[in-house]
Amino acid sequence: MDLTHVLGNWMTEMENTPQNPQWHAEGDVLRHTQMVCKALESLDTYRNADENTQTILYLAAALHDIGKPSVTRQEAGNWVSPGHSRKGAEIARQFLWLDLGLCGTPEKQRLREAVCLLIRYHSVPAYAVIHPDGLRLLRKIAANGQQVPGFCLDWLCTLAQADARGRICQDQQEFEERVLLCRELAQEAGCLNGPYPFPSRHTGRAYLSGKEIHPEYELYDTTWGEVILLSGLPGTGKDTWIQQHCPRLPMVSLDVIRKEQGISPQDNQSKVLDLAREQARELLRQKRPFVWNATNLTHQTRQKQVQLFESYGAAVRIVYLETPWQEQLCRNAHREAAVPETAISHMLEKLSPPESWEAGHVIWQCV
Repeated sequence: MDLTHVLGNWMTEMENTPQNPQWHAEGDVLRHTQMVCKALESLDTYRNADENTQTILYLAAALHDIGKPSVTRQEAGNWVSPGHSRKGAEIARQFLWLDLGLCGTPEKQRLREAVCLLIRYHSVPAYAVIHPDGLRLLRKIAANGQQVPGFCLDWLCTLAQADARGRICQDQQEFEERVLLCRELAQEAGCLNGPYPFPSRHTGRAYLSGKEIHPEYELYDTTWGEVILLSGLPGTGKDTWIQQHCPRLPMVSLDVIRKEQGISPQDNQSKVLDLAREQARELLRQKRPFVWNATNLTHQTRQKQVQLFESYGAAVRIVYLETPWQEQLCRNAHREAAVPETAISHMLEKLSPPESWEAGHVIWQCV
């Protein structure tokens, strides 16, 4: 795979983005990326992988620091790039979705999100062994193999090892040794090549949400029922999914509330959210399962609702829906209240599909 073909117009931005010489004496982001890709190709774990895995790893290596040009700044005379992994995953997702057409089918979705997960967490292996709760962190990341079959910490460590070798710094050997220790830790923790086998979804949710329990022992499930939280861009067919799968459940719909209140999607949404959450509380007090119907595109947005539902003793299932881009735009155009295409494109920039640890049950579907 040709690095120039993948990076395209980003190469100039990356070449013009400096890095802290303490960690990157090789220079700019582009130079570092070139070195990482070369280092990746020299690793036995990459050479011995199948073609699909090699494609995913190379794309992740090429794009792993794509977020740096937009976040790099100086602090106290040093170049820093806070949040570049998260930003990089967002940029890569939009590129893979729109430019490479990797959306709308399970195969395309899995390839895209495997790349994005590797970018999002590429810095973790070098620090997991010194993290105060590193074991839980690794099991949390590994859980994403449920939605992205084949994604695993072994791949992540391979990328991190290439990242360590593709730089010039005094601590280079220490960085690589930490990555190798991370691989050993993940192996011992039962999550190197796939998700940790929790005895139940309820146990997994409790452990991954931070509760101090033993992950190998099944936790007694005290939840009284399930709340379904939908996630997906406008035009992905959330209303149709509800009609097909749970037509008799009560629904809290932000679109319905907007229509009743005469509030545009472009206006301030605080009143809409307040009314929706009050409807949800009433159903939760009655211990009635229901559907929360909204776009819920980011982890922060979803967690606000999940925390509310779980605080009332409900189990939560997140259902993420995705469809091919042109089909989505077509469906949206035929909606009664169509969302402007520019707004949908902006939503795609912020989209982060729900990760497996965000609720007791997470499902991705292409519709």
